[in-house]
Amino acid sequence: MKILIVGSGGREHAIAWAVAKSDKADKIYCAPGNAGIAEYAECVPIGAMEFERLVAFAREKEIDLTIIGMDDPLVGGIVDAFEAEGLRVFGPRKNAAIIEGSKAFSKDLMKKYHIPTAGYENFYDKESALAYLETARMPIVLKADGLALGKGVLICENLEEAKAGAETIMGEKKFGSAGDKMVIEEFMTGREVSVLAFCDGKTVKCMTSAQDHKRAMDGDQGLNTGGMGTFSPSPFYTEEVREFCEKYIYQPTIDAMAAEGRPFTGILFTGLMITEDGPKVLEYNARFGDPEAQVVLPRMKNDIIDVMEACVDGRLDQINLEFEDNAAVCVVLASDGYPVSYKKGFPIEGLDTFREKEGYYCFHAGTKFDDQGRIVTNGGRVLGITAKGADLKEARKNAYAATEWIRFENKYMRNDIGKAIDEA
Repeated sequence: MKILIVGSGGREHAIAWAVAKSDKADKIYCAPGNAGIAEYAECVPIGAMEFERLVAFAREKEIDLTIIGMDDPLVGGIVDAFEAEGLRVFGPRKNAAIIEGSKAFSKDLMKKYHIPTAGYENFYDKESALAYLETARMPIVLKADGLALGKGVLICENLEEAKAGAETIMGEKKFGSAGDKMVIEEFMTGREVSVLAFCDGKTVKCMTSAQDHKRAMDGDQGLNTGGMGTFSPSPFYTEEVREFCEKYIYQPTIDAMAAEGRPFTGILFTGLMITEDGPKVLEYNARFGDPEAQVVLPRMKNDIIDVMEACVDGRLDQINLEFEDNAAVCVVLASDGYPVSYKKGFPIEGLDTFREKEGYYCFHAGTKFDDQGRIVTNGGRVLGITAKGADLKEARKNAYAATEWIRFENKYMRNDIGKAIDEA
């Protein structure tokens, strides 16, 4: 088979790695890709939002399956564009990807179909939002309605912070048109867990659990980022929690989307908060998490192409998902200053070490080749250093040891990824 992957980050590198393991993959392309993905795929200089060029490329190269990694093209309708040309593509259509593209839509869906989540209100102008905040209970959560690279969520401790947050989202439009609408949500406390699931419109098959770390600095301080690291599985995702979520969250969500005339095929990412009142949904995404994919896919035993084709063909019920009985931890190596401002273009040393080590992975997020053929930094999040271990503590120890193999100027990372493991 000829496979095309759309995207350029660590998630897409993890997908490319998994696809390359499949006996079915004869040739892999990635648009636009990065320096790490180039090890497995032929990278082509087409942007993820250039739908016409991507469709034309898929037709020209007779691509058998296209895998959409990123949220923007999914929400923009890339799957519809491919299907209109009779091309096989993995991911939700535009009318289903709205579950990530609009937080207001997803909250209204949960309310209508009684899926447990935090109390909330939707707002379409800053003035009404500010008036609501005057009487709201603090702390409180403000969410830009649209896509904001994982950074459009503000946790506000008091009224002053909440008013400033509303101004940031709806006044200054820091997140662009994503802030045209805003969700104000009650603040929930508990343990966060991420669960990814393959879906074919009617059947849901959940992967192993994971937990992301969004804040930029140790101790969950600083600004929200796209994710500074993650671990899998989560010790807080017990068998009891899993059974509850499958009965009251995952399957009801897919059933609700089908009932709304928006059948969901692809990856449903459910962000959960395990509260004192039971699990509740924090958010939905319509694709693999980044960096969650970097710890979940290395533990998956199945051929990823088999599973994705089953989703496209509506026969996911015939697939038995299997994962290794171990653990994985991913530590993101970032450019110092991320997510605000940072320098790039620095050569990266030590990458070859990973080729010699079983159970260790270096997933490229923001890298490229410079004009001398060197791999250099090219983003805020540069690499995802992932390691497996017999259990979470061993995986964490291995991952942090592996971060020392990599050297580049202005390298930055959190030092407490998976620290919750020690408290479990």
